[in-house]
Amino acid sequence: MIALLFVFLPFFIPPQQAEPMNPPVQLAHVANTFRFQLAAPLERAAPLFGPQGERCWGGKHWDPHFLYPQPARDTEGAVFTVQHGPHTSIWVNTEFDLSAGRMQYVSVIDGVVASIVDVHLMAVDPNRTNVEVTYQRTALSADVNEDVQALGNADRDNGPHWRQAIEACLATQTGAAATHP
Repeated sequence: MIALLFVFLPFFIPPQQAEPMNPPVQLAHVANTFRFQLAAPLERAAPLFGPQGERCWGGKHWDPHFLYPQPARDTEGAVFTVQHGPHTSIWVNTEFDLSAGRMQYVSVIDGVVASIVDVHLMAVDPNRTNVEVTYQRTALSADVNEDVQALGNADRDNGPHWRQAIEACLATQTGAAATHP
């Protein structure tokens, strides 16, 4: 009896209307790398690439608010937010190894963009450090594809600005160290 039910069941269920398939929306994805060199040893340069360390050179808009850890400190696994105009980005420090010169962050602005920021530092000699920064950004809505493309273009051109801001920070730290033994 059950076997007969399965044989005749298709005759009792009305046919389903096929939904027209919409092609998937293409979301922008950009990846850009920039490089520069700092006149500072790796041990001195590396801490400046943590969220707290970046306060020295990141400008007035870089103001991370730590959710973890408390009290705030630069460490792998740190979670913090940064305000960008009307948007709040959530950041996770996925790798933080000062001695290896390796940092990585993932950030998301809900409905707008997901980003990965990879930082690689390498000692050239005892007084110079090479810096390589790679940004990958993915739009989370087709409405922001052009904005993500523009962010990618800005990321690609950030090397000189970062170098100048970090060198100014290092000079301030050197002056403070010389003034306060």
